Amino acid sequence: MYARDRSLFAFACLLLTTLASGIATAHPWHRHRDGEHSRHDHADAIAEGASQPSPPTEPRFLLTAAAQPEWPADADIARAFEPFVELKAISCRSDDRYFFVESNGIPDHPLMVGIRAWQQQVPLPQKYVGDNAWRIPLEPVPASNPASTKNGFLRGAIALAVNGVPIFNPLNNRGEDAFLIGELDDYGGHCGRADDYHYHIAPVHLEKQVGKGMPIAYALDGYPIYGYTEPDGSKVTGLDWLNGHEDADGHYHYHATKAYPYLNGGFHGEVTERDGQVDPQPRAEPVRPSLQPLRGATIVGFTSPTPTSRRLTYEVGDRQGFVDYKLGGDGTLAFEYTDPSGKKTTETYTPRSQGQGGRGGPGPRGEGGPRGGGGPRNSPRRGDGPPRPGDDRPPPPPEGPDDRQPPPSSSGRRAAARERAGATASSGAESLTVTSPAIGPDGNLPVEFTCDGAGVSPPVEWQAGPPGTKSYALTLWHQAPDQLKSYWVVYGIPGKSTNLSKNSSNVGTTGLNDKQRAEYDPMCSKGPGVKTYHITIYALSAEPNLPTREATRDALLDAIRDITLAEGTLTYTYERGAQR
Repeated sequence: MYARDRSLFAFACLLLTTLASGIATAHPWHRHRDGEHSRHDHADAIAEGASQPSPPTEPRFLLTAAAQPEWPADADIARAFEPFVELKAISCRSDDRYFFVESNGIPDHPLMVGIRAWQQQVPLPQKYVGDNAWRIPLEPVPASNPASTKNGFLRGAIALAVNGVPIFNPLNNRGEDAFLIGELDDYGGHCGRADDYHYHIAPVHLEKQVGKGMPIAYALDGYPIYGYTEPDGSKVTGLDWLNGHEDADGHYHYHATKAYPYLNGGFHGEVTERDGQVDPQPRAEPVRPSLQPLRGATIVGFTSPTPTSRRLTYEVGDRQGFVDYKLGGDGTLAFEYTDPSGKKTTETYTPRSQGQGGRGGPGPRGEGGPRGGGGPRNSPRRGDGPPRPGDDRPPPPPEGPDDRQPPPSSSGRRAAARERAGATASSGAESLTVTSPAIGPDGNLPVEFTCDGAGVSPPVEWQAGPPGTKSYALTLWHQAPDQLKSYWVVYGIPGKSTNLSKNSSNVGTTGLNDKQRAEYDPMCSKGPGVKTYHITIYALSAEPNLPTREATRDALLDAIRDITLAEGTLTYTYERGAQR
């Protein structure tokens, strides 16, 4: 108990120190409120450093650096991080194999403004220190079979910016470009489900502080990432499929680009992959439960009214909502949520002591983030509290690493690694692993299950739900640019079931698809290119109270809001006319 109390006190002190430091207010320019700027224009703006604010005059979230360590013999990597060491934003050390970076993950620039697809996270400092620090190999080893980030590594970080902020895969856990769909702020970042801030595209704005001839980040395989030009200022040519190449001396490095993959498109060097992410890497620790996306919200402001408080302002239509939070002297975090109608909800959370990685060891828990966090003192039931309009929510980001192998399916076949077809975990609930024997390692759906084939429903398998599971429900859906489409709804699946067979029709009750028919609607996209689809399974503590004539996906999600024990999502792709 003494050790736990001491850990709680230490964590509270960290939060108090960082919050008391203050943070820069969001700059007044806002690309989404200026009709002259598209997201592609913004990529160019970032590329040239346009519209970047002056150094903030307010204090920042900063982590006090430890005593200056000895630099490694080869000081190139140390020089890259040195500007932020001098600012005491990070601290660094090294041994004979790795360069370690400690930070709190909060950058020195305006945060969150410009996000149009918001999952209700806010930036909180993290403890990327000690054994939970970021590490970069001092001597990268070229991989015999370089790994791509296009179909894998959709969880956790793939690189570390020189300001100590992690960089995640530009593709979110659904395989979509996070920048193009509006999930990122004006600096290419957002918060994960542990309220941990991270980038998803190359932070080229850092060149203003480190200089154009210096790396702006390091991939977790140890190779540096430069901006849009060579270190000598010349034009970049001859990039390989990983977005990298060798210089005249044979030294490999990556480059930022204005289009996908934006930074390293994989790993030229050796890395260890586990559960769809580079392993090991630090974990983010949650203080509050993760929430669900807020439909139609755009973040327009992030300020610090007092040294220990923050206010996030968002707009839905022509009305504003607010998230205000403040750190108390005892380490508690008090949140007040004001929705656009003016309704206020308050919650208070106490930090948990930082454990050893939860569920099986260290690993990132941001977008591969935790499901819960410190308990709210006045914790509401699931579905109460701040706005949680989950009616159109995308699949939650996947959870952090798990030492356990996914449980075998009913056929005896173990589920593939989660990155194979995007099985993801729930927000407040526990996670389920969802797979399909019909979907191969490429994550593509065979034509048999679409309008171009037999049009039958695919087989689906999932691990057994937690104790108390009485039934399951299923939804199959697709997020189109302008709407969410629902193809298949099944509920009332018996609690002892862990699969639906191909062309299933006699298990559970089939709800209504978007055509208002109680049947499986095979995918039949009219647009070109690869489309991404999702099958979500919900483990429920009771049978949903849902009239058959009204059993749409929206109605189902509303009916199960307070009875969901666990959920998981299988993500796959299909392209009409593609070879199978």
